[in-house]
Amino acid sequence: MRKILLLWLAIGLGALLVTGCWNRRELDDLAIQLGTSIDKVGNQYRVAVQVVIPGEVAVRSSSTGISPVTLYHATAPTMFEAFRKLTETSSRKIYSAHIRVLVIGESLAREGIGEVLDMFSRNPEARTDFYLMVARNTSAMQVLKTLTSLEKIPAENLFYALDTSAKEWAPTTTVTIEKLIEELVTEGLSPVLTGVKMVGNVEHGEELANIQKIDPAARTRFIGLAVFRKDKLVGWLNEEQSRGYNYLMNNVNSSAGHLKCPEGGLIVLETLRSKTRIKADIQDGKPVMTVKVKNVSSVSDVECRIDLTSPETIKQLEKESEEKFKELMSSVINHVKERYGFDIFGFGHKLYQAHPREWEKRKEEWDEQFKQLEIKYDIDVQIHKIGTTNDSFLNYIKE
Repeated sequence: MRKILLLWLAIGLGALLVTGCWNRRELDDLAIQLGTSIDKVGNQYRVAVQVVIPGEVAVRSSSTGISPVTLYHATAPTMFEAFRKLTETSSRKIYSAHIRVLVIGESLAREGIGEVLDMFSRNPEARTDFYLMVARNTSAMQVLKTLTSLEKIPAENLFYALDTSAKEWAPTTTVTIEKLIEELVTEGLSPVLTGVKMVGNVEHGEELANIQKIDPAARTRFIGLAVFRKDKLVGWLNEEQSRGYNYLMNNVNSSAGHLKCPEGGLIVLETLRSKTRIKADIQDGKPVMTVKVKNVSSVSDVECRIDLTSPETIKQLEKESEEKFKELMSSVINHVKERYGFDIFGFGHKLYQAHPREWEKRKEEWDEQFKQLEIKYDIDVQIHKIGTTNDSFLNYIKE
């Protein structure tokens, strides 16, 4: 009995020794990284990290007039070495578990981002729900340098601004590292990323005075979608083309667009819900894609004289909206066919899912077949609401 008691005592003492946060790290020893940028400078990688200053963002603390973030950057032949080299200037270890955005320089994106994704995917510390974007006509580090007023931390501003824009405005989209890698390894599909650029006086963007004005001297703005061929940036889609792409890819939660009124002026329809499905078929020995769109909209802005109480008027608006959706989507498809010549819409993947044997026969020549691919459209727009007033008071303004 005594031996058994001693055994259990030894087990209990051993358990006490191995419990607890064995790998814990004190907050005072860490620099919390919220934003990351990677540029290619010559043959080397320039890595920059935006680190939060806890005392400047604490809820109860009063502002001391100091920037809420600081930026550390280093250059090295490899990205991992550049990250480690940051310790030459940072007094704390850079902690990447809370990263919100990764900004990739345009020149690096054109050379290929495969190595960037490989390094981040191997990091057990980094989260995987951060957003990726491409800096357009500026360096990625410059984007991180720009201070913002609504959100104290610029990386948080980039994250929430892109998240909100993707939900409310169709030309942008959010892409996480998991989604991007999945699209890169999927046959018959090429990825896109949202672009971000600087607007205004870039040099003043990193000054504290930039956020002390009603109209800041410099801002960051999302602009267009970056088109990738495998992991290399090859070009850009403009705003309208980006809208068409996102409607095709079923990425739109809400958006807005206008139509012309019969007697002049414009009327705005707001997308309340939108659902797109793409069906792949083989007809007469050739692949055919059918794009089916179910869109529910409402009238949000009337800037013309029009009778919204008439069912015929609503039907006409629905018909015109269906034609505009078709034009929007066919325009971006034709642009990609002519300009880039490869499939960024996943039509090939849809063919693989529906007819795997046909895909096996065609995948080696899919770029050429994509250029000749027939697209059919089945679009249904329904206007469910016309706002809180049935008719516009514009119709009753006296001459």
